[in-house]
Amino acid sequence: MSHSVARHLHIDLAAYDRTVRQFIPGYEELITHAVETVATSHPSLVLDLGAGTGALAERLLERTTETVVELWDVDAAMLGIARERLTRFGQRARFRVRSFDDSFPAADAMMASLAFHHVRDLGAKEHLYRRIAQALRPAGVLAFADVVLPADPADREAAYRDWAARMAGLGIPEENAWRHFDEWSQEDRYFSLEEETGALTRAGLQAQCVWQHGPGCVLAAWKR
Repeated sequence: MSHSVARHLHIDLAAYDRTVRQFIPGYEELITHAVETVATSHPSLVLDLGAGTGALAERLLERTTETVVELWDVDAAMLGIARERLTRFGQRARFRVRSFDDSFPAADAMMASLAFHHVRDLGAKEHLYRRIAQALRPAGVLAFADVVLPADPADREAAYRDWAARMAGLGIPEENAWRHFDEWSQEDRYFSLEEETGALTRAGLQAQCVWQHGPGCVLAAWKR
């Protein structure tokens, strides 16, 4: 698996943290709820999958005192930004150029932000969740922030219209929002909440949506 955020989003990586807040309504709350879900499990080792610029890892490292976060990403440029960002945490932040296809070590928790939508096949996503479930230690948790959209075509179209309007309120003209949706569809796929929770359940995890705002959703899943 290879992926370049700069190429995919057509942005300068230095602008990512600002731009993602325009793309995803409620982004701050999104990562806050994902981090809180992980932090309350008091994990020793957390894998941050598709870690990007390290925003999610930074929030968790600030929230905890002993937790070690291992950041995984196939985009070495993004991981380089994360490395600079998290220097102050020393050995509590580890960096790995790895993909979801690589073997996971045993971990107390795993988390992700806007990463799993790159897995475009629901069967492949279920397989990923099953591998995560197997790697999680007893009572381990997976928490991830991502986009969910209805499966019904009419409802899905309405959800896209709402998303475009929300982006317009954050400074991106609606016509640009629709162009972004078309561009992103070349690599991304957004499943419905029901499809996501179904895949997590079949993978052996107890799943629930812990927060949702517009297209953004935080899903949590615990090892049974």
